[in-house]
Amino acid sequence: MSSTNYKIVGRLDNSSAAVHRVVIQELLAGETVSVSVDLSELDYVSSAGLQVLLLAAKAAKAKGGGLVLLSPKPHILEVLKLTGFGKPPVSIVES
Repeated sequence: MSSTNYKIVGRLDNSSAAVHRVVIQELLAGETVSVSVDLSELDYVSSAGLQVLLLAAKAAKAKGGGLVLLSPKPHILEVLKLTGFGKPPVSIVES
């Protein structure tokens, strides 16, 4: 079982969601079962961005792994918690 790190910078919205979804799917296509996503430089997340994270969590769970969201800014953390992230297979590590 292996884990991979990925960093999202700026905005995770309609214009960037497709790119991040493809990259994370590719990361989980091989031996990787868990992905840690560094959100320390994420400034904005939309519902399309949340969907990317949800699909990543489901894909990781299907492989017996999970999704770790690292160091979200306070306003991003609030959105994540309000929308139910932070429960298995997703964990949030605050800085």
